[in-house]
Amino acid sequence: MRRYCRRTLYPFIGLSLYRLAKLQCEPQGVRRFKMSSSSPVGVFDSGVGGLSILARIHQLLPHESLLYVADSAHAPYGPKGDAFILERSRAIVDFLITKDVKAIVVACNTATAAAVKQLRAEYAIPIIGMEPAIKPAAEKSKTGVIGVLATEGTLASDKFVELKNRFDGKVEIITQPCPGLVEEIEKLEPDEAVIDRLLRQYIPPLLDKGVDTLVLGCTHYSYIEKQVQAVAGKTVAVIDTDDAVARRLSSVLEEKALLNEADVDSAVVFYSSGNPEGQSKLVSRCWGASVTVQAF
Repeated sequence: MRRYCRRTLYPFIGLSLYRLAKLQCEPQGVRRFKMSSSSPVGVFDSGVGGLSILARIHQLLPHESLLYVADSAHAPYGPKGDAFILERSRAIVDFLITKDVKAIVVACNTATAAAVKQLRAEYAIPIIGMEPAIKPAAEKSKTGVIGVLATEGTLASDKFVELKNRFDGKVEIITQPCPGLVEEIEKLEPDEAVIDRLLRQYIPPLLDKGVDTLVLGCTHYSYIEKQVQAVAGKTVAVIDTDDAVARRLSSVLEEKALLNEADVDSAVVFYSSGNPEGQSKLVSRCWGASVTVQAF
């Protein structure tokens, strides 16, 4: 039986008690904390992109209380290194743990690629991640050529490379990093002309190579899906992962008997590492209703 004394505990100074508890293995396995079906679900992203995931979860699971954290002070994650993204992800998860969440959705492709494996190893709580919707795109494509629009961080990650390799010989996957899009979408008043210019820079080269299905590999891009479709044309299918993530969360909660089936109105609470006043306006625009964002 493994025990920890002061000498073996000191390397873990700085870890949250929650993470430390998971590291302390008991004979029966990882020590887990009690979670209630009435506890909220935590959702986070580098900014407002994950609100599209939050909305789908809210639609599918209307009785679940939801906490959303936008790490807007550090957005976008795409150009930043894995170590920084993991550090930020840990900070957000630690914060959500203090709110007694029963599950966490990493509503960011870049954070999933950089951090979700390590987060699952450190926290005894269900953690649902994201991945670009290559499988449904491959099934839908008639030309056998699909395009993926994503951040530099997502496309360069080992996780994405592994996903892409699973489809070798089945479809041709052409990737397109999209610097500048997240930054523009994160603005309180995005410039549609700038977004259109960027899309006309990124999408036509994919179409020239025979792409007939486009994957939105960043949650932020859901907010410009209509513009993507307009540039790509009506014959090109545009696919995101929002519904799949919401269904996965529902399945995990059901498996663990954590679904909130009480017939009550659920609460949705918003936090951000950015300026609360400015973030309240931005989140309200993206959410489609007036909300107050609290400081994280």
